[in-house]
Amino acid sequence: MSTRPTARPLGRRSRAALALTALLGSAALATLPVTTASAAGEGLAVQYRTSAGGSTADQSEPWFKVRNTGSSSVQLSQVRIRYYFKADSPGATYRFACSWAVKGCSAVTGTFGTLGKPTATADRYLEIGFTAAAGSLAPGADTGDMQLRFYQSTWQPLNQSDDYSFGGGQTSYADWTKVTAQVDGTTVWGVAPEGNDPTEPTDPPTDPTDPPGGGRTLFDDFSYGSSADPALAAHGWSVRANSGGPGVPGATWDPSKVTFSAQGGGTVMNLETSTAGTGESTRHTEVLTKATKFKNGTYAARVRFSDAPKYGPDGDHVVQTFFTINDLKAPMADDYAEYDFEYLPNGGWGEPAAILYTTSWETYNPDPWQAVNQHSESRQSFAGWHDLVVTIDNSVITYYVDGRLFGTHGSAYLPERPMSINFNQWLIDLNGQTSTSPRAYDQQVDYVLHVKDQVLTPAQVAAKVAAYRSAGTAFVDEVPAS
Repeated sequence: MSTRPTARPLGRRSRAALALTALLGSAALATLPVTTASAAGEGLAVQYRTSAGGSTADQSEPWFKVRNTGSSSVQLSQVRIRYYFKADSPGATYRFACSWAVKGCSAVTGTFGTLGKPTATADRYLEIGFTAAAGSLAPGADTGDMQLRFYQSTWQPLNQSDDYSFGGGQTSYADWTKVTAQVDGTTVWGVAPEGNDPTEPTDPPTDPTDPPGGGRTLFDDFSYGSSADPALAAHGWSVRANSGGPGVPGATWDPSKVTFSAQGGGTVMNLETSTAGTGESTRHTEVLTKATKFKNGTYAARVRFSDAPKYGPDGDHVVQTFFTINDLKAPMADDYAEYDFEYLPNGGWGEPAAILYTTSWETYNPDPWQAVNQHSESRQSFAGWHDLVVTIDNSVITYYVDGRLFGTHGSAYLPERPMSINFNQWLIDLNGQTSTSPRAYDQQVDYVLHVKDQVLTPAQVAAKVAAYRSAGTAFVDEVPAS
């Protein structure tokens, strides 16, 4: 049974030794890389200036305007801009802020990533994105001013002089090719540091429904009648009923709150979490594999996150998840492993609003809290259905959301032992909403897929799931016991 940490650090962790607990870097949220230089009918030009032109500064201030140079309108939610820089130290943690934007700062997002091929002038990037509220750009139109900044979380001065994208003399807007821009995954502007062009993985060389080597597969369409359906247990699933963390002290893990219903021509699993503002009234839910037999390969699920409760007042610090995990044998044990998708629609762990985390864990100490992990994040709403994919091979952990690269985590976080596959929904605490009125939240799951020792692209995952459904296959488990 999973033992879940009850807090999350604010930064990502690069392990120098297990005893170290300094938190590093920030998130990697990236569009799928591509090799083509432009998209038909689409083109952007990015103008840049800085209001902090010194070689050192308290914060870097890259300001941008994005202009549509193409012949058709561009949805800004499909646009990503990357500003490349050199971290001031391997353990530096950065924070993004928007001071002012014509489109509104709430429509502008900023996340950090690590380059796969560091250069003398860049090993990190700041990626600027837009929410749907930013709207579209007509041909010839621009976004107007975006006054952005980032800084070290320690507020130590930044050295900008060795940053690839920095231009100390750019005190007024001008086209700037040392930043890159993409539209829906296609690079349309700029030149990245050598060896780091955003490039799309090549098409798979084999039939996507038949990965090389014929990886043994677990697939479940969750076609069950209830949490008490004998087939659920026969197929290797456990519905949690025991007490304990994570979450609100005194809460119950309630199997009756795990239900199944027809939707869209199939069946989905629903996890309901409810409370009336006390530990005794709180009901959490979790479904997990009884076997701990999953390690390298591809993990995928289609999950519906929700921002609003199904009834009652909103605001609880709810966590909606898809993850793999094994047990922590001792504090800071180096054979622990965990790989998470965690959505917090109302914030929590120090976050004020909606955020999606992907986190790769090496180990942790529950008391006093210490953590060795690396995470990626996106601060925006993820309400609705999403295709979640994480792949693990012998060198890297890669996370995708809806076919787009979300984060890449390093070899220090690879699993040493097999894991279980889990879904749960729970409340971090009762601080987000202090009402005693009853309320409940839903998380739904359409399917889960694991392919042992095979790294599939999101397109291969979709094709494999479609093949099972076309064949009328609701469940298969070929993965041998570890």
